[in-house]
Amino acid sequence: MATPGIQNGSVSVIAAAPVMAPVDQNGHSAAAAAAVKLSSPIRIFLFFHKAIRAELDGLHRTALAMATNRSGGDIKQLTEKCHFLRSIYKHHCNAEDEVIFPALDIRVKNVAQTYSLEHEGESVLFDQLFTLLGNDMINEESYKRELASCTGALQTSISQHMSKEEEQVFPLLKEKFSFEEQASLVWQFLCSIPVNMMAEFLPWLSSSISPDERQDMRKCLHRIIPDEKLLQQIIFNWMDGVKMSNKRKRCEDDPRTPSDSVNPTVNGQCRYESPQLSDCNDIKCPLHLPVDDILHWHKAIEKELNDIAEAARNIKLTGDFSDLSSFNRRLQFIAEVCIFHSIAEDKVIFPAVDAEISFVEEHAEEESEFHKFRCLIESIEAAGANSSAEFYSELCSQADHIMETVKKHFLNEENQVIPLARKHFSPERQRELLYRSLCVMPLRLIECVLPWLVGSLSKEEARRFLYNMHMAAPVSDTALVTLFSGWACKGLPMGICLSSSETSCCPAKELKVEQEHFGRSFGSCACASTSDNSTTFEQARKCVMMVKLGNLASTQSNSCIESPKDFLTNQSCCVPGLGVNSNSLGVSSLAAAKSLRSLSFGPSAPSLKSSLFNWEADNNSSSSSGHVTRPIDNIFKFHKAIRKDLEFLDVESGKLGDCDETFLRQFSGRFRLLWGLYRAHSNAEDDIVFPALESKETLHNVSHSYTLDHKQEEELFEDISSALSDLSQLHENLNAKNVTGNSGGSSASSSGHADYLKKYNELATKIQGMCKSIKVTLDHHVIREEVELWPLFDKYFPVEEQDKLVGRIIGTTGAEVLQSMLPWVTSALTQEEQNKMMDTWKHATKNTMFSEWLNEWWEGTSAESSQVSTSENNIPQEYDLHESVDQSDHTFKPGWKDIFRMNQNELESEIRKVSRDSTLDPRRKAYLIQNLMTSRWIASQQKISQSDEVDDGKDLLGHSPSFRDADKQIFGCEHYKRNCKLRAACCGKLVACRFCHDEVSDHSMDRKATSEMMCMNCLQVQPVGPVCITPSCNGLSMAKYYCSSCRFFDDEREVYHCPFCNLCRVGKGLGIDFFHCMTCNCCLGMKLVNHKCREKGLETNCPICCDFLFTSSTAVRALPCGHYMHSACFQAYACTHYICPICSKSMGDMSVYFGMLDALMASEVLPEEYRDRCQDILCNDCDRKGIAPFHWLYHKCGLCGSYNTRVIKVDRDHNCIT
Repeated sequence: MATPGIQNGSVSVIAAAPVMAPVDQNGHSAAAAAAVKLSSPIRIFLFFHKAIRAELDGLHRTALAMATNRSGGDIKQLTEKCHFLRSIYKHHCNAEDEVIFPALDIRVKNVAQTYSLEHEGESVLFDQLFTLLGNDMINEESYKRELASCTGALQTSISQHMSKEEEQVFPLLKEKFSFEEQASLVWQFLCSIPVNMMAEFLPWLSSSISPDERQDMRKCLHRIIPDEKLLQQIIFNWMDGVKMSNKRKRCEDDPRTPSDSVNPTVNGQCRYESPQLSDCNDIKCPLHLPVDDILHWHKAIEKELNDIAEAARNIKLTGDFSDLSSFNRRLQFIAEVCIFHSIAEDKVIFPAVDAEISFVEEHAEEESEFHKFRCLIESIEAAGANSSAEFYSELCSQADHIMETVKKHFLNEENQVIPLARKHFSPERQRELLYRSLCVMPLRLIECVLPWLVGSLSKEEARRFLYNMHMAAPVSDTALVTLFSGWACKGLPMGICLSSSETSCCPAKELKVEQEHFGRSFGSCACASTSDNSTTFEQARKCVMMVKLGNLASTQSNSCIESPKDFLTNQSCCVPGLGVNSNSLGVSSLAAAKSLRSLSFGPSAPSLKSSLFNWEADNNSSSSSGHVTRPIDNIFKFHKAIRKDLEFLDVESGKLGDCDETFLRQFSGRFRLLWGLYRAHSNAEDDIVFPALESKETLHNVSHSYTLDHKQEEELFEDISSALSDLSQLHENLNAKNVTGNSGGSSASSSGHADYLKKYNELATKIQGMCKSIKVTLDHHVIREEVELWPLFDKYFPVEEQDKLVGRIIGTTGAEVLQSMLPWVTSALTQEEQNKMMDTWKHATKNTMFSEWLNEWWEGTSAESSQVSTSENNIPQEYDLHESVDQSDHTFKPGWKDIFRMNQNELESEIRKVSRDSTLDPRRKAYLIQNLMTSRWIASQQKISQSDEVDDGKDLLGHSPSFRDADKQIFGCEHYKRNCKLRAACCGKLVACRFCHDEVSDHSMDRKATSEMMCMNCLQVQPVGPVCITPSCNGLSMAKYYCSSCRFFDDEREVYHCPFCNLCRVGKGLGIDFFHCMTCNCCLGMKLVNHKCREKGLETNCPICCDFLFTSSTAVRALPCGHYMHSACFQAYACTHYICPICSKSMGDMSVYFGMLDALMASEVLPEEYRDRCQDILCNDCDRKGIAPFHWLYHKCGLCGSYNTRVIKVDRDHNCIT
């Protein structure tokens, strides 16, 4: 396949990738293809995506070949590919932003914003790529590898973006829009692409798809394009790639082609006459040159701005802004004209006249002033009747300022540019430049602009303008220029059509000759003609050129055009309209026009301030300027740590080619740490944050795109992980080959080593590109989250709700993840950010044991951290402060020896100190007081046990193995299966578990104080740990699960440590089958996410058996009222009761039981003396008082229908009033 590229303004051909497989095999899912049926007009977007994917693939393979072959490569060819792809993709994105996304946003809210933000991010990628292409280090290997990485990142980013559109946007378009509306959207999409790009866009698209798909596309276009022969002819000419004339190509190749003379006659012939129109003797040579048509544009724009300024003054005088929306539309129109006019000057006129001439700053200033004007109008519209006089004055002032700015700019152009064009260019070249300038606009805008412009001209100026346009257009554009001239005639006063002559050969009427060719019926505009297409268009061309000044008196229209909104009235000219400007689905294209500016000015980072998202950006800036710390902000602080590790992967991946085994191992470990933590972060967003956003009615669909991002990013991580594993395997093979070579291998061995080395370098280059891709993807992902989603929490979530969200996120994070996450996050934050984040975490976990677990963990890892840490200290300073406070605290924390030396008075004094200490948790306080009261006995027992010990430990109590199953010789006890015994710190006994200790002792064992264990295989006492350190046991595992915090071993069940309970619980883990409720301070099943919270609800005794629930090893059941009891106790209690023993509310759905009571009450007949009596009752379920008929047992609540009531008063004096 050949791909058209841009080369010196003309179309060249450069090699590209082979034709790719059908659409369904090119990146988008089969589900997406199935969602967009073959008959749907939306299918044409799949063809666009396929062509873009093919271009991206060819671009990346070219860059990859340069990086891996280590040859110079053709950087010029690569640059041409990049320029062509950027131009095509940029216009594709602009058309989506202008047409598709605004229309979708009307039907489905909160979908389009994200995709437009992605377009901005992709523009940044293109800018970075072009900056790299302009670098001077072309021949350096690192430069080529970086170039390959950038093209790979660009390919990944755009491919993921298109896949998301196919999965989310296209099915919504098909679902929410009828077939006719879909066709209208696609037609508006095509009409929003500049004309000069359509001539390249459609042939490129046609050549990038298979013949069958090309046929499908033609059928699709037949149903999309309005039933007008002229429009269909133009589009299909473009699609078939009708080439431009050689004359025009030569002009484009040399933009400074000088003329022989400015004399308007050459060889006795008028230079303004076409050779084909030599018989038009009465067409005189004009007194001005074609380039002077620029003055017509300037005059028309100035006139329109004058009218707008006058209208602004009228609004100020009358105070009537009932028609302000019309005023705004008028301003939008002239702003769009000015922007496209300046783009045409910057891209076509100025480079041809003088490369050093530039009015970029003036154009940017005008654009900024128009933007301020529109914002001011929107402010007035929003204020309505409350608008003050200051608004009106500012409105007039801004209108006058724009007028002065534009006039000054135009005057400079007329003094500097137009004289040079007159001097250096022939009239033919001048016409050609003006025609190219017109084609910078899209069809949709040209349809409005031409009648508006011609309407501001005199009859002679209008005739001359049309003449110059026809003379400049190549033969292949005859149908297009015919359309232009017809549109232009609609702007003439009194509806005069300059396209007709004395012979009445209106060019549009001549087009009906092609009716048989298309085999379709067309609109009323078409007339009968011949079947010779070329002859017809040539006749039309001559006909338009044979216009005389005397022929301008023609039929009159119903009305004259007075404003841009009237430009498309039903005039006498027969050319068809596009039918898009009056369509309700269309939206103004100012955003697209402004984005074209960045394309024409070269690399510059675009701002994320699309008109669709101004409110998000404003909210973000206002919140950041106020320095208001929100609880949810600390979750987003993970983005900073993510960016830091992504930067490491991107930079350090360039060293993978050095074959350093140590570095490869460290790099792989750092990558897998980032992967695991990012997965935890994204899961928290998918499971908690995004559903919370979606629960707000106005925010539906706002997070779906980000969920798709997470899936795509997970695939990228998996690909990199697989590639790193392959690289490690290749490294092992290289080492093996090196060993073989050093031992005197053959030449075949050295050849194999070279092959492995080549594969290694290619894979290392590929991984570098993949790391660049994941960095770019995640960078843009988190930026879009912060721009679009972050401000929503301020607007829709109070601080209390944000606290709950943070608590839920932390509550689904296991201890192992937190132990990896906290040092990782804090290392990327400043000390102030660390303190704020930990304050938020501690506030969210204030009812839990999180602080206790955190202190234990940091203390346990501080020695290890001090050994491996460098200048950066991963332990937050607040923990050091906390430790120092504890050391200087007056709270009594004595050791056993200190307690043994105390007399009774000192002991009582310390107990009183503990009792008065308000900083202690109640459970901790009770524990300390209990131990202080029994401390003398405990200390004496400890002293006795220490005196009885011998050095070898053989006389220790329990110095023998115990069995869970003696027959099978399985170590453990009746409670747990494990291969070790624990030495109790309190009495020194060796016991299998704390329950075995407590059953035979008169005191409880503190398992967290355990420091030694005995392996039951070798009977050696050793420090507690997960494996036996005795050489004879060869690293025997003590159990499948070991918790260093609880000193807990279990070889049978799935167990996890909850950092908020600071206990080990039975289950798979937090975020898997359990979560920790920060209010209740207990671990609950994931099905109980929506439960009734009671603060520290589990820190109480079971109401049935009175055992402490928090540390209970048996299952606990949550009741609907928020109270808890053991599951076994509930089963026994529910046999005879249905109300909670604590609050008396029903323990479940009692509707069946209450229905039975209704039947019973209906069948009972009370004695006559009780029938009319009533009783005042209090319902335990709804907590409301009411009146019920007298009964000696059952009383139904009249409000909720419950029989769970109690009598508070019996009415003996009055009849019961229902």
